[in-house]
Amino acid sequence: MNEQLSEWDRWLGLRAAPEILEAVAEGGQAELGLQDRLRKQFHEDLVRLAFQLTDNRKRAAGRFHLNESMWFDRVGLEQASSETVSNHKALRFEGAATWDLCCGVGGDALALAARGDVFAVDRDPARALCARWNTDLYGVGSRVCVVVADVLKMNEFQGLVHVDPDQRAGGHARSHRIEDAVPGRDYLDALTVQAEGGAIKLSPAANFLGKFAGCEIELVSVGRECKQAVVWFGALAGPPPVGQPQLFRATSLPSGETLEGHPLSAPFRKDAPGGFLLDPDPAVVRSGLVDRLAEVCDGWRLDDREEYLSTDRPAETSLAQCFKVETVTANKPRAIRDAARELGFGPLEIKCRHVAVDAEVLRRKLKLDGDVPGVVIVAKIDGRTRAVLATRVVAR
Repeated sequence: MNEQLSEWDRWLGLRAAPEILEAVAEGGQAELGLQDRLRKQFHEDLVRLAFQLTDNRKRAAGRFHLNESMWFDRVGLEQASSETVSNHKALRFEGAATWDLCCGVGGDALALAARGDVFAVDRDPARALCARWNTDLYGVGSRVCVVVADVLKMNEFQGLVHVDPDQRAGGHARSHRIEDAVPGRDYLDALTVQAEGGAIKLSPAANFLGKFAGCEIELVSVGRECKQAVVWFGALAGPPPVGQPQLFRATSLPSGETLEGHPLSAPFRKDAPGGFLLDPDPAVVRSGLVDRLAEVCDGWRLDDREEYLSTDRPAETSLAQCFKVETVTANKPRAIRDAARELGFGPLEIKCRHVAVDAEVLRRKLKLDGDVPGVVIVAKIDGRTRAVLATRVVAR
């Protein structure tokens, strides 16, 4: 049996033997006996890593345009910001020298280095090595200095800071508590005061509410999936609304459309459905800016506990999906079926937020054979569960 290699040596060994990756790519991971044949020529740790890396590169499709040549382990890939999100964040760092703390495999360093010099720091030597190779691959390696160090043992930083706390500290399952991250709450609070400015990258499910007073909290979605919460502080944070402790922002990518305010700064309106219904982007919902969106779109809520909004006119915004209301019925299969057939619905999309609906079961009960694409939105309307039959309004 081969002596087990260190993680550092495995990555260096695989980098020095590209023929292993070529063989895996050509043979396909499902080819019987491929691993056995490769292990006769190469160390088994290198072969195992080659299969893992090939799988990770496939998983990275859509997140990085050079995914097929990048370097990352599974956790490093999962923790890395996609190009879409990192490029959006890097806009605020234009021309500045930046410390990218807990840089991992370099997802954010790639974008930051396109706009200024970067000191990328991570305590994991193997991930720091991957960050070095990835920045070289993207042609920004000359602007990135990769440092292997524990950020908790480093002194104050000159310039701007981007930090990605480890939310899987100790190899445990992901925690949404900022207090469980490494570095944790105390370190991050101190950083917002001591550093000139910067950003803290968090999960959108993190418990950031009621924390980081004076900072800006931005929720970022990509294709209607909330990807990150970013705490902007110091010189990079927007000013809070008058009378509020912090600014909240919801941003939809790739459009870049953004909405700012505070959950308590917009008026609450509730009324019966109008001619159109809006389904807010998850970034709007998570940021608490649903009423702010209603204010901007001249809309209102259907219920105290629903995020669905209604308007009299279609809203042209990437921060919400827009539907034309055709009719509203009782939330009963027969009532929905009769109304849907009258409208000529066939292909059917079923949506809900706070009302449990088994979409497939309902779709089978309706047995529609029309040719009009329809939408059934099951929602609370003034305390009662109702079904809104609608058609999508295609964005211009």
